[in-house]
Amino acid sequence: MQLLHAPCWPHLPFQGCKSPSILALVPPDRFLQLSAINFSLHPSKLEKSIWVSHRPSIFGCGSTNATSVEAGVSAVSTGTAENDVLKALSQIIDPDFGTDIVSCGFVKDMQINEALGEVSFRLELTTPACPIKDMFEQRANEVVLAIPWVNKVNVTMSAQPARPIFAEQLPEGLQKISNIVAVSSCKGGVGKSTVAVNLAYTLAGMGARVGIFDADVYGPSLPTMVSPENRLLEMNPEKRTIIPTEYLGVKLVSFGFSGQGRAIMRGPMVSGVINQLLTTTEWGELDYLVIDMPPGTGDIQLTLCQVVPLTAAVIVTTPQKLAFIDVAKGVRMFSKLKVPCIAVVENMCHFDADGKRYYPFGRGSGSQVVQQFGIPHLFDLPIRPTLSASGDSGMPEVAADPCGEVANTFQDLGVCVVQQCAKIRQQVSTAVIYDKSIKAIKVKVPQSDEEFFLHPATVRRNDRSAQSVDEWTGDQKLQYTDVPEDIEPEEIRPMGNYAVSITWPDGFSQIAPYDQLQTMERLVDVPQPTPV
Repeated sequence: MQLLHAPCWPHLPFQGCKSPSILALVPPDRFLQLSAINFSLHPSKLEKSIWVSHRPSIFGCGSTNATSVEAGVSAVSTGTAENDVLKALSQIIDPDFGTDIVSCGFVKDMQINEALGEVSFRLELTTPACPIKDMFEQRANEVVLAIPWVNKVNVTMSAQPARPIFAEQLPEGLQKISNIVAVSSCKGGVGKSTVAVNLAYTLAGMGARVGIFDADVYGPSLPTMVSPENRLLEMNPEKRTIIPTEYLGVKLVSFGFSGQGRAIMRGPMVSGVINQLLTTTEWGELDYLVIDMPPGTGDIQLTLCQVVPLTAAVIVTTPQKLAFIDVAKGVRMFSKLKVPCIAVVENMCHFDADGKRYYPFGRGSGSQVVQQFGIPHLFDLPIRPTLSASGDSGMPEVAADPCGEVANTFQDLGVCVVQQCAKIRQQVSTAVIYDKSIKAIKVKVPQSDEEFFLHPATVRRNDRSAQSVDEWTGDQKLQYTDVPEDIEPEEIRPMGNYAVSITWPDGFSQIAPYDQLQTMERLVDVPQPTPV
């Protein structure tokens, strides 16, 4: 199968690249390894999630029938014609999960005129940055046109609005951001800001709505690396919120745009400034917010990880051993905070001269991080004068040369970020669910292959909050008999990457960390599902 050649940077002012995108460079026999980023959840469970679809299953892309098309479908033809189209579209398989796009609920607004042989419908993906959206569109046209009575096909591509999984638990300014990605190094001078800015503009070039937050108050880099026309943040006088500035379609917030330059203040004050800048900004709807983390593993980093639910982290390092030592501290910090590290970018790796490749700083730091901590993806960036110059000129390298070697590497990184964030969201969203048919809570902790079942009463009795346990003496206030054996949870919602919030019939909201759920007594003989 031949993939479409998608133009680079489709909606930004510097478009015009004529060479194929990174997707078109994938060999046809390997394109199925790319993720379609197609995950869906039951709307009654997560009404504010971007991953909502109109199908009955809550776990992944389950079984389906014609009901996966919206109830309001307007079809002129008989049900047989509609079934023909749905059967044809079900040949298009989600590459990672082996499930068709009809089952995932992506087919919307179908209209059929059987007399003229015309079919039109919309494919609503879960993110505008889907790496293989061109393949979906091409295959949809092919399989429907192959139906004998079809003469014309009109396929429209769209994406669901950006929303996080747990919006109601966030400050208002962050409630419409789907994914928050931290770019961290824990060591200065390794090119972390360069990676953060170019990653953000790469995601924007893939069609996503993106923002950048420069979290370094002591030495903000963003004002040097980008050149927005308005270089001062504005305040909305009515809402008392911050209006971000923009450059090439990406929203920007940095202490350097506040008119204060670089700060001279103690740690607690810095944490307050970071909190205010991040949470009171009117970010609007974003698919990805890239946070350029400051060096270190101190108060500012911990504040950021606690204030916002980071979806994932990208680690930046250089080949030197000293860089690995510092980066390892950062990886351990993210591990303790339950933030998955999805990729390592090894900067300033090599340069080419006289037909040879040289590694002036040695090799192996990035590979060592990958091997020691199990981070799945490693990307190498060369020593390139243009990459450094673009950071100083105010024009990101991927925008200045969208078809160059560096831009191709960042496109690989961008595809990786989109795929991994989607996998994490799906894992978090389905980590803890209540199966009413067997009256048991099913648990599958992210980053783990283990799946087990818990009795709802057991979970409720193991609550460790102040309402159930005396904080001073440690005595159990909630007695065994206080919880009825047939109790059922009313709602289970994710809380970051580390816990769920369970609402019980008495109105109590229990916070259940994954670590605690893994220590509870499990159901050994899981009952067989009963008809609901």
